[in-house]
Formats: sequence, C-alpha cells, structure tokens
Amino acid sequence: MGPPPAEDRSEIVFFDVETSVPTRPGQGFAILEFGAILVCPRRLTELRNYSTLVRPADLAVISPLSERCNGITADAVSTAPTFADIAQLVYDLLHGRIWAGHNIIRFDCVRIRDAFAEINQPPPQPKGTIDSLVLLTQKFGRRAGDMKMATLATYFGLGRQTHRSLDDVRMNLEVLKYCATVLFLESSLPDVFTANSWVSPNATTRSRSNGKSPSQGGLLNINKDSVLSSPATGSKDKNHPILSFAMSSPKGEVSNISDPNIVQQDPFNFHALEDELKRESSKSDVAMEEKTMQDSPDLASSSSASQPCSSSIAILEPDGICIPSIDASLVPFFRGSHRIELLHEGFPFELHCTDLKVRFGINTKFFDNAGRPRLSFVVDSSPSLCNVLDACDRVAQKLTLDSGSSSDWRPAVIRKEGFFNYPTVRLHIPTAVVADVAIYATEIYQRESSGTVQRLLFSKFDAAELVSLFMPGTLVDAFFSLDPYDYQQNAGIKLVAKKLIIHCK
Repeated sequence: MGPPPAEDRSEIVFFDVETSVPTRPGQGFAILEFGAILVCPRRLTELRNYSTLVRPADLAVISPLSERCNGITADAVSTAPTFADIAQLVYDLLHGRIWAGHNIIRFDCVRIRDAFAEINQPPPQPKGTIDSLVLLTQKFGRRAGDMKMATLATYFGLGRQTHRSLDDVRMNLEVLKYCATVLFLESSLPDVFTANSWVSPNATTRSRSNGKSPSQGGLLNINKDSVLSSPATGSKDKNHPILSFAMSSPKGEVSNISDPNIVQQDPFNFHALEDELKRESSKSDVAMEEKTMQDSPDLASSSSASQPCSSSIAILEPDGICIPSIDASLVPFFRGSHRIELLHEGFPFELHCTDLKVRFGINTKFFDNAGRPRLSFVVDSSPSLCNVLDACDRVAQKLTLDSGSSSDWRPAVIRKEGFFNYPTVRLHIPTAVVADVAIYATEIYQRESSGTVQRLLFSKFDAAELVSLFMPGTLVDAFFSLDPYDYQQNAGIKLVAKKLIIHCK
C-alpha cells in the first residue's frame, strides 16, 4: 500500500464489518461485508459511502449460525470480490482518518488488521479512534440498558438493527447524535436534569445506614461533572460536537478512554465492569468445601474476537425451551483460546425464572484474591429448570471432553439423596472493581406488595447487607446467564445473576 493521500483527511470514517461465526477450535473470522461512511466532523453529514459483500476463501465458513446472525449466505457472496480485490479501496478510505464505530476496538479493528495480514499487506492506521461502545458507556451511562447498538436504537426509537454494514454505521451515527443531544440538554440545566436521570425514576438508594449523609457512607453521590465533562485534549477540535466526547490520542494511538483493559476514574465506566465480570465468570467457585479460595493467576478479559452477533441473546423461561434444541459451541475467547457458549436453536440465551424460593441465603465464607467475599445463594429448582440445566450439562460436558479436557464435571443442579427439599441450584452475584471501588455487578430490585418495583442502589460493597435481603423462604425472580467454566481440574456451568427482583412479604 502506498503513502496516505495528500488531501485533507479530517473526515470521520464510521465503518463496520460483518463476519462469519467460528464454530470449531482454530477457525477464525472471515469478513463477509465491509461498509463505511465518511462524515463531516463539523456538520455530522454523510459525505460518501461504500459497502460491498466479500467472498471468503472458503465458502464453507458461512455456517447456519452465521447466516442467522447477519443474513449473509454463501450464495450471496459467491460472486462478490475477495478482500484482496477491495483492499486498496479500504486502505484509502481508512488510512489517516479518525475511525469510529461500535465495539470497533475489540472487533472491527482486529478483523481489518487480520485481513490485511492474510494478504501480506500493511494495514491502514487511524489518526484517532472513537469506539462508541466505550464512549457512550462512560458518558451516557446504563440508562439505555446493555449499551449494544440494537438496545440503543430501540431506546431512541430508531428501528431494528439489521446487522448489515452500511445500515449499522448509519444507525451508529444517529445514536451518537441522539446521545450527544441528551447530554447537551442535561449539561445546560444540571439542576433540573439531575444525576438521578441516570437510573429508572423508580430507583431507590439503599444503605445499611439509610438517612446518613454521603460523607457518612449513606446515599449514593454521583458527581455529575465527572459524567458530562471531558478533559481537554489539546486539539483545536476539542469543542467539536463529537470529538469533545472522545479524548483521542494526538499520536493516533487509542487513548485510555477507549482501552477496555484500563480502568478509568469514572463512576460509570461499565466497560471495566464488563471485563471484570468476564474474568470472574471464567473462574469457578469450585472450592466450596474450603474456607478460602486458592490463589489463581489473573485471567485476562474477553478477547478482541468477541461474538459479532452477541446482541442476539434470547431471554427464555425454562418452560419455553425445547430441550432437543439446546446445543453448545466453541467460540474464540482470549489469545487463541476458546470458551464454550450454550445455544438454543442456534442462538445464545439466558434464563428468566420467577418465584424462586431461597433455600440457603447469602454465602460469604469464600473469598477472591482481593479478600472480597464470593457471593452466592441457593434456591429451589423447578422440574422444568432441572430439565434445562441437565440438558445444558450434557452438551457442555460432551464438548469439554471432546476438546481434550480431563476436569471433573460439577452438575449445575445440586441433588442430595434423602433430602426432600432438593434439587437446588446456586446463583452467583458477581462483584467488580470500578475506579478502585468494589460494587455489585448484578442489578437488584425489590417488588413491594403493591406490585411496585424499585431498584436498590448500594452506596458501598457490604456483603452483610445482602444477607437481610436474601433470607431463606424469600421469593426471587432471576435473570441469569449460563457460563461454562473449566478451571483447576473442575468444570461445570456457573449460573451468574444479571438481574434479581426480591419479593417483599
């Protein structure tokens, strides 16, 4: 590839790649579509666009799961150009410009570098990078949910995400415009648009010492300036409507705000929380008979090769699951490693169970390497939940064995002969550290007898406080993921609570 063109390259290039989904160990991602728009940084108008399907070297990499993810079939790309055919055009579009996209640091940028490496060409280099997933997670907060593009689009009424490159980058730009407008309005009247707008209007703050001032460790105090302001970058564009949010490196390197492995001093940096959750989920609480956990190496965060269609996670109730449709697949994880992902009808899924009765309350006997309790509690399991988890155990255990593991398998359903109140399952409440502060990573709500649901916000990490909430006999609605693990010669499926709704008596 030649040197960058001499013309002014001040435009922002929003780009997106659609890829195949690896289905076996060692199989990489193949680019199936590339799409980009050039955007004027001062008027945020589209100046130029380009998109094309891309034919992979092996059409067999386009599996049924890949087709369900983005709708791109082998027939559709059979006559499309290869990446080598479009490489010069892609290079000219990207090189020397500001790159923007959703989750591009972890996914799209990696795919572009890999594609150029495969054809023995140097990859394009950005002038700066704006990853809207990291940026909006920090600046906009979790008011829109999980911050995936589909969720943000739904929040603003922009329609459904199609998972096609050109549609997705245009939606990305519109989402940024909407978020920037909301933040601009909030900053203009900070006393009216209070920090409470970050959470549901039904949210309440909970502390063991309710009524104390913030300095006493009571109500949660959110510093709005830390949310809405951006440090100056020293650039002449620092007041730019988009770039003022971005803090890009002047040397073209990705600044810390876009580095998912660096914890920022921002109370709403949930990207760091997400990394911590994935590290914790990859470890098992296998030493339930020990007083403390053994020291273990710090596992790195999720791979840059994350699932391209991770927004297609179904939330299912056990009664709505077709047992024969449960399957397991190996997906890329970190530095060439793989993890097991459970699927229902080809899609990742999480479970939603209502009226689970707490059998054993919060367990605080076991600790992580930082000395924080590993929190969990045990609930009675319904027959339908047992059937689902048993099926998940079967397919995940088989794939674990087929992958060469010799670890002992620990069933998700706890059964003990002679006890009438079994079977049971253990739900884990993960913790994370954000800006050196430990927090609960599970959303916890309380349902009053009137039916009103309020979110509980905790001002500090205090495991003893949860003990009073999850007393034996309490009913809980739970949304939880099924995270297979294989760690220290023990393997199984860890049930990680994403959201809990406690029923008040």
